[in-house]
Amino acid sequence: MSDENNDDWAAALEESAGDDWAAAMTEQADSESESDDDGWGSALEEQAAADSENELTEDDIQSAPLEYLEDDSVGFDGENPNLEVIMDIPVNIAMEVGSTEIAIRNLLQLNQGSVIELDRLAGEPLDVKVNGTLIAHGEVVMVNEKFGIRLTDVVSPSERIKRLR
Repeated sequence: MSDENNDDWAAALEESAGDDWAAAMTEQADSESESDDDGWGSALEEQAAADSENELTEDDIQSAPLEYLEDDSVGFDGENPNLEVIMDIPVNIAMEVGSTEIAIRNLLQLNQGSVIELDRLAGEPLDVKVNGTLIAHGEVVMVNEKFGIRLTDVVSPSERIKRLR
């Protein structure tokens, strides 16, 4: 019998809570709709009044003067480019004695004292390269106990510019 009483009591509690919840939701919806209608109505009236006060006539409108732009840019001249802008840029210069192809197996077997045969003959001029581009040939010299190179054949400036492109 106590189970029946508990079930009845739980059902009554749920019904009461559901009724309270429904009443609260209805009350909230009613109050929001009333305040929303009042707020929007007054806002629309204020906007309409402000628009009627701020209407412009053709006499109130003036045209602004337009200044024409001039093209003062410097065009690119392919024949005589302005090289002054690049004169202070540092570049890498390298002297290439020679080269060869070698298998990885042979490369891994190299140790101190190994000799690698190059594709150039002894006494043949070295390649002088700037950023990987050939610009001259030269021979090795000693300058104050350091290696240097004396240029023997230099690529012409116009040819160097063509190679830079």
